[in-house]
Amino acid sequence: MNLAAATNESLAEASNVLIYSSMAVYTLAFFAHIAEWVFGSRSKVGRTAAALSTSSAKASAVPAVKAQAGGTAVLERPEVITRSAAGTRDVPDGPGAAGGTFKGDLYGRIAVSLTVVAFLVEAGGVITRALSVQRAPWANMYEFSITFSTVAVGSYLVLLALKKNVRWIGLPLVTTVLLDLGIAVTTLYTDSDQLVPALHSYWLWIHVSTAILCGAVFYLGAVGTILYLFRDSYENKLASGGTPGKFASSVMERLPSASSLDKFAYRINAAVFPLWTFTIIAGAIWAGDAWGRYWGWDPKEVWSFITWVAYAAYLHARATAGWKGRKAAYLALLAFACWLFNYYGVNIFVSGLHSYAGV
Repeated sequence: MNLAAATNESLAEASNVLIYSSMAVYTLAFFAHIAEWVFGSRSKVGRTAAALSTSSAKASAVPAVKAQAGGTAVLERPEVITRSAAGTRDVPDGPGAAGGTFKGDLYGRIAVSLTVVAFLVEAGGVITRALSVQRAPWANMYEFSITFSTVAVGSYLVLLALKKNVRWIGLPLVTTVLLDLGIAVTTLYTDSDQLVPALHSYWLWIHVSTAILCGAVFYLGAVGTILYLFRDSYENKLASGGTPGKFASSVMERLPSASSLDKFAYRINAAVFPLWTFTIIAGAIWAGDAWGRYWGWDPKEVWSFITWVAYAAYLHARATAGWKGRKAAYLALLAFACWLFNYYGVNIFVSGLHSYAGV
């Protein structure tokens, strides 16, 4: 028994070392991302060339028929131009944080490589934490936080592996992860301990894991939404004849167009919304097993439902005339704010059945 306790304590200490080590590597990735943006801003020619090449790209939409002499019909592929959310501007996507420059791209690749290393180290910390307590590693806010940031980074890396144009998320993502881990290890840290009896269920693996995945993906959607609002304002200013500052131009010119950012955020949120619905249903089933009722208006249950309603309103708004673009984006940010309050606010400031572990 003493040997087992000592082994678990050693695993817990190893987990802490791995989490701190991942923070160190994330910090290096943060500076590499900064370098990518800085060196990418030094080549206006590179950015312009990349933008022009994007705007001249062809896509296979509906073929147009062009009549030729002798009655021969020739199919042409029409040029497809990225449009703004409002449908009033033809704007190409920017070349990315590297600005179309070799040096910027080099630092960007270094940043991604460091992010991969940090992700693996942090994932090792989460797994080691699980081994130290021999259960799912998300029974308190500290464990939830380190798992959340791991899944968020993992989701970003999956998108990169699928060749999606999302490297512009790297800097805000790594910044947020460092803040999340900093709060986790200083304010939310909780020693390894066993679960209360009500939580000894396989539903812990199902319900909480899906909640973490949904939060991580919702976060990526929120980043896309925030950047959409900035990019849309930038495009509006240019369209109205205004002259943005050099810093705003340097950053905004390299992001995807407002339309692309808007579509990215919508697709991300729409893809994960059914999983959030399943998360609430799974929680209700688990509540029925643990407490003998499926719904009891516990603060966590209420705010989970409010979050569901907020995202449902956003998705409905996107399909409703007059509520696309910025109005829908504000709803998306409100929905993510509900998710954040459901996590931090309810757990810290509101008492309920879900307050079993404090922080």
